Amino acid sequence: MKTLKQLDPKHKEVNNMLRVIGPIVAAAGLLFMLAGFIDFFTCDGMPQYFWCFFVGMPIFFVGSVLSKFGYMGSITRYMAGEMAPVAKDTFNYMADGTQEGVKTLAKAVGEGLSSGSGAAATVILCHKCNAENDKDAKFCSQCGAPIQKSKPCPQCAELNDPDAKFCDNCGRAFG
Repeated sequence: MKTLKQLDPKHKEVNNMLRVIGPIVAAAGLLFMLAGFIDFFTCDGMPQYFWCFFVGMPIFFVGSVLSKFGYMGSITRYMAGEMAPVAKDTFNYMADGTQEGVKTLAKAVGEGLSSGSGAAATVILCHKCNAENDKDAKFCSQCGAPIQKSKPCPQCAELNDPDAKFCDNCGRAFG
């Protein structure tokens, strides 16, 4: 596996330092916790060093976090090496299993777009009363006016009302 150039030239040095200091601090925390634990269960009266247990817990936590940061890159590279082939196989399996469905869906969408089968394409508005009429209607079902097709502008191709004198989009006069 190719290793990329580090952004920080001292990265390796800091990484190695964390790998040494982290376990040492964690071990010191464990020793404190162990001393407090042993003192609590071996004393006959009041324990004297039980406070060591409570001091050792945060020290152990800090040591664990330092160790984690020291080994994080190695762990992440290992996990990526284990998971990437599985993710690739899963993706390829899913792609192979869904190709026909995607093709069918794309074909249906393409046919729908090319045939103009949508709510806007099945109705036409009357230019007098704005009532919706079937696209094949010759007269408005509300006002009885003859249904006229929209007038496209020769300059910008905007569809305008059939009786428009100027284009709604560019303002060009119809002659």
